[in-house]
Amino acid sequence: GAIAWIAAAVPIAAFIALVVVHSRLAARAAQLRDRVLLARAGVHRVRREWTELSERSWIAPSDHAYAEDLDLFGAASLAQLLPPVTPVPGTPTIQHWLLEPAPASEARRRQTAVAELAPMVEFRDALAIEASRIWGGHRRIEHFINWADDDATLLAQRPQLVWASRVLPLFTLGLGAAHAGGAIARPLWMVPLLIGMALSALYARRLVSRLRSALPESETLARYGVLFRTISDARFDAPILREVQAQLLTEHEPAHRQVARLVAIMQAAEVWRSPMLYFALQITTLWDFHLVHELERWQRSNGRDVRRWLDALGSVEALSALATLAHDNPDWTFPELSDEALASFDARALGHPLLPPRARVANDVTVGPPGTFLLVTGSNMAGKSTLIRAIGLNVILAQCGGPVCAERLRCSPLEVHSVIRVQDSLERGVSYFMAELQRLKKVVDAARAAPASGRTLLYLLDEILQGTNSAERTIAARRILGYLISAGAIGAITTHDLALADTPTLAPSRVDVHFTEQLRGGAEGSTMWFDYRLRPGVATSTNALKLLEMVGLPGEGMS
Repeated sequence: GAIAWIAAAVPIAAFIALVVVHSRLAARAAQLRDRVLLARAGVHRVRREWTELSERSWIAPSDHAYAEDLDLFGAASLAQLLPPVTPVPGTPTIQHWLLEPAPASEARRRQTAVAELAPMVEFRDALAIEASRIWGGHRRIEHFINWADDDATLLAQRPQLVWASRVLPLFTLGLGAAHAGGAIARPLWMVPLLIGMALSALYARRLVSRLRSALPESETLARYGVLFRTISDARFDAPILREVQAQLLTEHEPAHRQVARLVAIMQAAEVWRSPMLYFALQITTLWDFHLVHELERWQRSNGRDVRRWLDALGSVEALSALATLAHDNPDWTFPELSDEALASFDARALGHPLLPPRARVANDVTVGPPGTFLLVTGSNMAGKSTLIRAIGLNVILAQCGGPVCAERLRCSPLEVHSVIRVQDSLERGVSYFMAELQRLKKVVDAARAAPASGRTLLYLLDEILQGTNSAERTIAARRILGYLISAGAIGAITTHDLALADTPTLAPSRVDVHFTEQLRGGAEGSTMWFDYRLRPGVATSTNALKLLEMVGLPGEGMS
């Protein structure tokens, strides 16, 4: 008999051991697959292969001062250059940082943390992998946050129910055992059983709502716990990172252990997925009452800390995303952020962050001091719009604490407003010209309000007032620029209107730069070539008619 038992036990034990090993290997394989996918996405980001990158579901406010003009979100955007972050809180944190400039002192603190995180590849990858796994089950996280903040309770205000849920199952099981053993003749165990069933029926809806409606799936919650543990276990030197770690501590245990407790409660609640087992547990032990009681105890102990934990996670994710940007672009640098009252933007070898390195052409650019503006002229497709977008995007990156696409950049606190992409609206009955005027009014209003905010307006205007005739366009542009100059704003404006460059009243304030093109002959005719180099002075050439002929439309000598 002993040999038979051993013969049966050995393969069973071996099977159990193999199941454990297989589970660990499967988890490791999944981790490695995620690392490979993350690395491939990193290569696509470095090469700016936009079609290979998933488009983030980040939506900027439609009336924001620069988000749409500078391609912060959407396809081929700055958001696509960042690694995966959680839908809550990573995404809203990064959105806020990109849409609202931080004070120079705070941006400098972030720079220190970003520089420390840049070489911590394993740490950043661990955050990104867990964040990418959360996207499938994130929709109820907001409900969880609201539940954690809520003071409403079910059983805490009804202690008699808690005691009933403890006592009734004991009576049911005790009396049932006594009846089965013959100690008592009657099935008295049915009395507490029926009372328990009546309580379950009476409170079933509220118990179920408490357990399932407010909380995410346990798997999603567990991934947040992994993120908290990853941050808590890391070793940091940057003050802002150490402060974030402190936010993940409670009076009793770190956040990830508290989340693990909550995950255990939620996994116990998921027994409802097996109806027969759930029914048996509920009628014999009043299962839901115990779970809700534990849930409310957790809520009272930790509910007020949840937002603090998530705020800490969002800050680390945002810093880690900017650190990935620094790591993936080693030729970028951290800007010098000054607190000077005299507004300025001074960059050496400034490039557009969204262009691939092999196609990017860098230029030295200076905007300011107040009372001056940069007038950018040049042919179509020569790089004027790209230049002012490069200025705006790099200011945004600088003021959120990230690296910039430049060899060197120095800027003072600036408030960016742009008028680059203008769209009419048939639905609202707004013509292109009126839509542009509305955008320009916001720029003028911002110039009025900027001194009170402690920042100087940096305006970026691309071929403004195209919706009217050339004579009125020139007069209107002069008036707008004159006001912005008098308000102490700095900025850059692109134009094909060379009459604007001949305005005597603007001459003392104007800094003229231009792009140009070259024509190259070939067997199939002339081709146009751009070097995208910024040159001093006003453009002396145009290419509209040349482009007309190159695309096969009637031009000089054609009939």
